[in-house]
Amino acid sequence: MGKQRGIEILVGLFMAVGFVALFFLAMQVSNLSAAVNSDGYQLTARFSNVGSLKARSPVSMAGVRVGRVEAVSFDKDTYEAVVTMRIDAATDTIPDDTFANIFTAGLLGEQYIALEPGGSMEYLRDGDEIAHTQSALILEQMIGQFLFSKAGGD
Repeated sequence: MGKQRGIEILVGLFMAVGFVALFFLAMQVSNLSAAVNSDGYQLTARFSNVGSLKARSPVSMAGVRVGRVEAVSFDKDTYEAVVTMRIDAATDTIPDDTFANIFTAGLLGEQYIALEPGGSMEYLRDGDEIAHTQSALILEQMIGQFLFSKAGGD
């Protein structure tokens, strides 16, 4: 009877460790594990369409994550989406003519901001706005344009 009880305790511990591992995996996949980091500096960018970009989406340069999206809001005056980003303090030499693009990563379609540095010798600082942006590409619009161009060409 004592051996049976020991096996049940081991199985219970194994199950508990498995649930904890699944919890951490789910947190990593959903980007919820990224704690709000107040280090670094804040940048903003305006887009005509952000697609499904959300807070905590990555901001990358050359494929390396250099920050996260803090907030996505709507400007009622210009009818544009305003994206607020928190850039890591270590990445403090982003040229002020940098281009911000919204791209899609992976099979699930998670969107992120990719920064392409320009050639300026002046750098972006806390509170600056990225002037050059390219909005998210919407698949339905691209298909519609393709079909419209084919129909007009015949």
